[in-house]
Amino acid sequence: MSDQKTVLILGGSSDIGHATAVRYAEAGWRVWLAARDLASAQRNADDVTARTGQPVAVYTLDVLQSDKFGDFVAQLPALPDTVISMIGELGDQKHAEIDSAHATTIMRTNFEAPSLLLDLFAGRFQARGSGAIVGVSSVAGDRGRGSNYFYGAAKAGFSQYLSGLRNRMALAGKVRVITVKPGFVRTRMTAHLKLPAPLTVTPDRVAANLYRAAEENGRDVIYVARRFWLVMTIICLLPEALFKRLKL
Repeated sequence: MSDQKTVLILGGSSDIGHATAVRYAEAGWRVWLAARDLASAQRNADDVTARTGQPVAVYTLDVLQSDKFGDFVAQLPALPDTVISMIGELGDQKHAEIDSAHATTIMRTNFEAPSLLLDLFAGRFQARGSGAIVGVSSVAGDRGRGSNYFYGAAKAGFSQYLSGLRNRMALAGKVRVITVKPGFVRTRMTAHLKLPAPLTVTPDRVAANLYRAAEENGRDVIYVARRFWLVMTIICLLPEALFKRLKL
């Protein structure tokens, strides 16, 4: 039996998902991508194979169909060694304020779906006694801001979920849980935004830092754009009376 390790990337059609797949494939891992947009995920898979020579499997996953998550996990050919959630949707805050359906999609995509999915793997990893679970959250969840509070609230919930799961897994065995907060990332999702260069990173940098935390250095929570840790620490320390007057 091959001792090659397997990583499953949920949200494998994204730019960060692609970069992470490349990083793991370069390290000799078997890579599986799961996404709702199967065509985009397949393009990512084909590119990873062309770059690294590693075959990449692609699976269909609709994160808004939570009743099918159990079937998704059951149809995998084996239990992966590491599972990474790249699932997320920035959405449109102004639209969400007047359209509860859009707000619901943002909340479910960024909090409910990844939490429920990762919990299915957590129980199986715990029973096996090994595994790593990685959740890509956001600095937007560190403190609510008027410009993106639906997205930020969902990411805050996801970060708290990962924190609680990390506590549970640490007490139960050898399963590791890692929270990744990239900061601003140059991707298709942020192409329409003006991003501050000192706080902006590339998908490749996210992938490299994520891999080190999950597979090498054992860190629990990482800010990929390290300056964001200081920025968000300051923002979180601001008194509410002052903070609510700021346009953030």
